[in-house]
Amino acid sequence: MANLTSRIDGRTPAEISASLGRLIASGRLAVGVRLPTVRDLARDLGVSPATVSQAWKALAAAGLIESRGRNGSFVRAARTPERSAFSQPHADSAGFEGLDLSRGTPDPQLLPGLGRALSRVSQRAETSAYMELPVIPELMDVLRASWPYPVESITIVNGALDAISRSIEQVARFGDRVIVENPGFPPFFDLLKRLGLEAVPVDVDEHGIDPASFEHALKSSPALVILQPRALNPTGASMTSERARTLARLIGGDSSFSRVMVIEDDHSGDITAAPDISLGTWIPERVLHVRSYSKSHGPDLRIAALGGPANHINAIEARRMLGPGWTSRMLQTILHDLLTSSESIAEVSDARRVYFSRQKAFTDALREHGLDVRQADGINAWIPVADEQAAIVQLAAQGIRVAGGSPFFASESERAHVRVTAGAIAEDVEFVASALASLARTESRGTPALTSRWA
Repeated sequence: MANLTSRIDGRTPAEISASLGRLIASGRLAVGVRLPTVRDLARDLGVSPATVSQAWKALAAAGLIESRGRNGSFVRAARTPERSAFSQPHADSAGFEGLDLSRGTPDPQLLPGLGRALSRVSQRAETSAYMELPVIPELMDVLRASWPYPVESITIVNGALDAISRSIEQVARFGDRVIVENPGFPPFFDLLKRLGLEAVPVDVDEHGIDPASFEHALKSSPALVILQPRALNPTGASMTSERARTLARLIGGDSSFSRVMVIEDDHSGDITAAPDISLGTWIPERVLHVRSYSKSHGPDLRIAALGGPANHINAIEARRMLGPGWTSRMLQTILHDLLTSSESIAEVSDARRVYFSRQKAFTDALREHGLDVRQADGINAWIPVADEQAAIVQLAAQGIRVAGGSPFFASESERAHVRVTAGAIAEDVEFVASALASLARTESRGTPALTSRWA
């Protein structure tokens, strides 16, 4: 143990974890070696046990050590890059003869055409210097005019998760608690774990985060809240202005939670039926608002706008200069064209109406089969079932693929659900609704008879 102590440079959690990480990566700490206890190492280093505990958490999150309960912590074997619990390989999708409602992606036929924008981009997208503004001025004007509240600063990043990851790193510190929706978006949970942050789940209802659950979670002294104001993935819930005002009131003004920051992920804004709502209307100095265009204008554009207090946005832009620098101004020009072209605006508006109609038809069909559900917003629907795994298997046997509900819960839940990309159901609404409703009603009465449209 004394030998190990002498090889650790520094006494902060970051320095301790970095030193041990180098020892493990170089093989000087072999796989299977039992590490000293937190208290023993803290005593030898002359630091608090909490300091060593934070270093241990960072090493565990990076997959370098593992805890075996009372037996202690051990160096673990190198592992392949971690996949999200939500990640579902689609290598077999081409051979899937049926209806894939598991992806949560937009209908390609409802995305605006890129031909017109691409034909015009070469005439305008010229960058003569690396230090030009990170957002082209004409796009900035459009964004400011359409933002849900007056915002100090806006930048462009490479998609919603890029914006959220950079925002979290800007406002949260190792070990902080973060309020998340439950159920919510699984990559958020994975991201928090990877950054050494603790997720604090809160219940949601048809209008998003439940205020009572939110108020209770605030007692844990969180540093941050991550929420989806519209078309919450997976439930399809959208906030009302009243709900947003209530949440803002709980952490705003003279409350004891006036340092809590909010990150909003408006991932489906232009194809949702709900109005554009943000807590920034009441607490603009505390909100980082993300607007993504993947579901409305094209997933492969990989572009999102991030707006908030100037000090945070400036810091994020400065950090990006040490990485990607900026988001391609050619892509920004394409996005500007899509947001201002009358043809593209009409196509996105048509898509919004089609998604609403498909959600309504799906909800009506489920209700006709005795399943009491509300109509979701956006492209996804959250359907209760008696048994998640049985539902996935039985639906697949009928040629219907859905996403299991378990990964969407930030904490263990006894509730069984599946997420259905209802926005992809252009036909066969009755068939899909009938199959799902029968599984919701099936308790321990055995397996319903299976039929398939794609047998």
